[in-house]
Amino acid sequence: MNSRYMYRAARSDGAMVNGVVAAASQAQAANLLSERGLFPVDVVEATDVQRPMAGRRDLAIVFRSISALVSAGVPVEQALAATEARTRGGLRETLGLARASLREGTNLAFALSAAGGVVPAVVIGMIRAGERGSQLATALEQVAAHLEQEAELLGRVQQALAYPLLLMVVGVASIALIATVIVPRFAELLGDFGQQLPAATRLLLAGSSILSRFWLPLVLLAIAFTWGSREWLRRPRGRLRAHEVLLSLPAVGAVRHTLATTRVTRAFGGMLRAGMPLLAALDGAREAAGDLAVAQRLHRVRQRVSEGAELAGSLAQEHALSPSAVQLIGVGESSGRLGEMALRAGDLSAQEAERGLRTLVSILEPGLILAFGAVVAFVAAALLQAVYSLRPGG
Repeated sequence: MNSRYMYRAARSDGAMVNGVVAAASQAQAANLLSERGLFPVDVVEATDVQRPMAGRRDLAIVFRSISALVSAGVPVEQALAATEARTRGGLRETLGLARASLREGTNLAFALSAAGGVVPAVVIGMIRAGERGSQLATALEQVAAHLEQEAELLGRVQQALAYPLLLMVVGVASIALIATVIVPRFAELLGDFGQQLPAATRLLLAGSSILSRFWLPLVLLAIAFTWGSREWLRRPRGRLRAHEVLLSLPAVGAVRHTLATTRVTRAFGGMLRAGMPLLAALDGAREAAGDLAVAQRLHRVRQRVSEGAELAGSLAQEHALSPSAVQLIGVGESSGRLGEMALRAGDLSAQEAERGLRTLVSILEPGLILAFGAVVAFVAAALLQAVYSLRPGG
């Protein structure tokens, strides 16, 4: 079985070229390059090169451009060249490598997959399905629409969470300033009187003293905890467990499940519309879930479907998607319009997710305000009690 190898080689005129070649081994890849009159400088298996995924909005712009050009009759390589000229960063390099691979006779899906993660697997799957069914222009249109919807959804999520996160940062910073600067200075003034202070004031001063004296160990402990959590989340088992916990949370879990449903159904519908078989579309949609717990449920759904079970019934039994999406998929399955109804389910799930986010944010914002307000009120009350206790006859 051939693998993809990214290469950097010199031509006979001394110019350096980059590209991708399919070969059974690294030595065979180097020999193929030599047969083409190139002098290999570096040959690396593409699967070993993992790069960060490009932004959804950047990907949407790139594939909308490619889709428009291909639909207008422009050859794929020329469409990539025209889009590459208006692109920067890792995506520009990816398009350049893809063009070099196309000149060597590979297909577009293979050429893009050699980028090592820059282009999402679900996008490559949709393009591969279109190429197999001789519907590349339609597949590119579906890819562009999918990425635009993903970018819009991601933008709404970030916009909804921006204010609560800012509120949290400002609140924590304010409380830290009060505890480490204001309260210690007030404690110095109270210490000169030598009187017994109220219990609330003593508790406040004790907490402030701990933060002031041990802030460095506490910061180091927080950094160590953060690093350990990130390392744990990098492991598949750790991420799976974290995603399962998030899905089980009362309000957050419902929103997260609906967001995953949106991604899955849109990718699933796009792949079916591009001509991909059902089981292969399920595999591709699973990669678009963005949630390992949901992806695991979809894996079990695929096993059920491969054994002859109905898709909608399997989705309902595994709780893989939201109930409304399962109902629409059931309608599409019985009417022979599964791809269309899956896309419709994605649109409705996106609206449902947006409503859920608004509800969650509407609860989160006053909750944060009340929490930080309670801390500030406690500090103020403790300081006022101390002041009143120092009055003559108090």
